[in-house]
Amino acid sequence: MLKLTTPISAETINSLNAGDRVLLSGRIITARDAAHKLMVEKRPDFLRPYLKESVIYHCGPIVSKNEDGTWKFVSAGPTTSSREEPYEADVMEEYNVRGIIGKGGMGQKTMDGLTKSGAVYLHAIGGSGALTAQRVKKVETVLMLEELGSPEAFWVIEVEDFPLVVTMDSKGKSLHKEVAERSDKRAKELLASI
Repeated sequence: MLKLTTPISAETINSLNAGDRVLLSGRIITARDAAHKLMVEKRPDFLRPYLKESVIYHCGPIVSKNEDGTWKFVSAGPTTSSREEPYEADVMEEYNVRGIIGKGGMGQKTMDGLTKSGAVYLHAIGGSGALTAQRVKKVETVLMLEELGSPEAFWVIEVEDFPLVVTMDSKGKSLHKEVAERSDKRAKELLASI
């Protein structure tokens, strides 16, 4: 198991290969549909310090407020990444992002963006939001909470030993694409044998 800590250099990212298992620690930021649309259309500068050489997590967390006014993640499971396909390559290039966390993989436009920007796609386990929330050690801040709402806001969090798998690397390899191609081939073989 490889250990990664944000900020992550291009050299470190380029050393990763599809199939590598990693434990991620450090500051990351959540972003979903409305956040991605905002990043592409408005290109807000206030996000740059949070995103540079960091990781975006496709997550709409369930969050509660502690008695002292700080936030706590109750559930932090990944959301389906394919919804961000129209935006992700542009976001990675604009903000110098080194990784994307989500589930289900992404398409060719994002794959091209990973290669161009020197970034990877990190697959998180779906259906385990309460367990994943335990990896969130601190909520540093939340940005645009009132404007976007809790699931869509930019949650700046600190994670520790977040377990992930590199499923799309910066060299153009996608495990999602390979599995889809093998599945399609097998389905055609099965149909032909009927």
